[in-house]
Parts: sequence; C-alpha cells; structure tokens
Amino acid sequence: MWSSMLETAKKNPFGTPFVTAECQQQRDDNQALVKNHTIAAASTASGDSCEFGSNHYFLLCGFGGILSCGLTHTMVTPLDLVKCRIQVDPAKYKSVFNGFRVTLAEDGSRGLVRGWAPTFFGYSIQGMFKFGLYEVFKVYYSALAGEELSYEYRTTLYLVSSASAEFFADIGLAPLEAAKVRIQTMPGYANTLREAFPKMYADEGLGGFYKGLVPLWLRQIPYTMMKFACFERTVELLYKYVVPKPRQDCTKGEQLIVTFAAGYIAGVFCAVVSHPADSVVSKLNQEKGATAGDVLRKLGFAGVWKGLAPRIVMIGTLTAAQWFIYDAVKVWLRMPRPPPPEMPESLKKKLGLA
Repeated sequence: MWSSMLETAKKNPFGTPFVTAECQQQRDDNQALVKNHTIAAASTASGDSCEFGSNHYFLLCGFGGILSCGLTHTMVTPLDLVKCRIQVDPAKYKSVFNGFRVTLAEDGSRGLVRGWAPTFFGYSIQGMFKFGLYEVFKVYYSALAGEELSYEYRTTLYLVSSASAEFFADIGLAPLEAAKVRIQTMPGYANTLREAFPKMYADEGLGGFYKGLVPLWLRQIPYTMMKFACFERTVELLYKYVVPKPRQDCTKGEQLIVTFAAGYIAGVFCAVVSHPADSVVSKLNQEKGATAGDVLRKLGFAGVWKGLAPRIVMIGTLTAAQWFIYDAVKVWLRMPRPPPPEMPESLKKKLGLA
C-alpha cells in the first residue's frame, strides 16, 4: 500500500500527473493551465521549495500541522479549562464568566493555564498527523478515483481523507487528552503532566490512557470532517462569489485573509457537530470506571450541550487561527499552494460545457 501511495504522490490531488524537470515545454503548458484554473496543482514551480505530493511536501505539511494545532490549542487553554469544568460540574461553574471568576478565586491566575503541557504536546502530535496525513490521503484517494470523479465528488474526497487522517491522529492524542482533563477537572489529582501520567498508569493501567479513545473518535472525526470539507468548499465559494478578483491576482496577504474567514466559518459548524461527544469525553475522563453509555445517560440530552457557547467561540477562533497558521507556514516555506479546483476539460466536454 505504501509503495502505491508513494507512486501516487507524484500526482496532484485531482489526478493530473506532475510534469518533470526535464520536460520544459510540458511544464510551461501545465503552468499555463494552473494560471487558467483548469487543474488543481502543478509540479515544482519557480520559487517553490518542494514538489507537490512529494515526501518532502508531506513532511512540511506535518510540520505546519504541529505549529497550527499545538500553538492554537495551548493559547486557548484558559477557555478550554472553563469549558471542561462547565461540562463536568455545571452546578459550580454556571457560565463562562462565572467559571473564570471561580477559577481565579480558588486557583489564582496560574490556575487558568492548568493542563497546558498535555494540551501542547497532545495537539502538536494530533496536528502533525491530521494535516500531514490529510494531504497524503487526499492525493492517494484522488489517484484511485481519477480526475473526473475526484472533481465531481470532491466534497466526499475531503470528508474521507480527513476522517482517515483523524483516525490515526486521535491515537496519538488520546493519552494526553486524558491527562489534560484529569488535571483540569479533578482537584488534587495532579498539577503537571509528569505527575499525571504515573498516577494514571498506577490507578488504571495502560487502558486508562485510551479509555476515552472511542468517544474521542466520535468527537474529533466528525469535527475534522467538517473542518476540512467545509473549509475547502468555503474557500472555493469565497473566491467564486465574494472575492472581487481571481485567486492568482490576490496578494499572499489577501489570500491569508480568505483563509482565516473560511476557517472561522468552518469552525462554527465544527463546534456544533462535535460538542455532544466533547461533553462525554470530558465527563468520562473525570469519572473512574464509567463507560461512554453511562455518561451519556447521566448527562441526558440537555447535559451534552452544556458549554456550547464558549466552545463555539473557542473552536471558531481556534479553527480560523489553525488554517491561517497552516497556510502561512506554506507561504513562509515556499510550498506549493494549489488554487481551488476547476472542472477538468474532459468533464466539460462530456457535459457540453467546453
């Protein structure tokens, strides 16, 4: 499978083969096609640091994911802490402002950043696999489907690719997410990651680290599917209906503004879709010996929506910032940044649009 994926990595996300360095005329033709938005990507263009779809490209995407997820999640640790406490103890933490006030009164300002270490390391690992593998699977699945199907069913392509990537990303995140929730919601349990891990292993064994993996999948996979598919299609629509000029005529700064706007829109939808499972994860990691079903029955329909408002603010801002950082890293590292896909010429001919 991996050898096949390496072979398909020489193609763009919508099936068009890459040109080679020795075929200058073919490269020029493809560059013209990119300019006219008839294909999704090209080979190593002038000024690019790597070839789209190469191993180097995928590694840099993973690095961008580390920065975009690790930094942003760590920045919103205070809001995440209050959100988790509202979910597990709504009687004590009645609202966002009340949650901040109670936390400051009991723990001081340092209390607001409890759990920053597992947050940073956990979401850095998750981001590396989420963004890096998304690019890998998008290339691989599009090569299997072919150019025309990849365009016609591109939303499905985004959904399947992101779900595949998140499946592996959550395996890396689960132990650190479990430690984070315990540190943030169980007073006296542990103050640092170094204290939490040995105690978790002593109390619950290896299973304690992955106790919340299935609920985490239920939270993160729908979230990531929405995050990537909604973002990709929103970018496409913004350039088509809102931005007054073609993408290739926009400056890098203008393109990053579009990226941020599309990321925030995607983030709002992500928060709503994934919030019930997020509530279950928070409560499950707080209650020793409980199952996801037990927690769900205890919370009830109304209970799983506790903390939605701060999560919309948190996830909307966080998702927008993640996409902005990820795209900015691509600009900084001079990586290929394909324009939104356009209908292949072969499909235009079939539909009588050529």
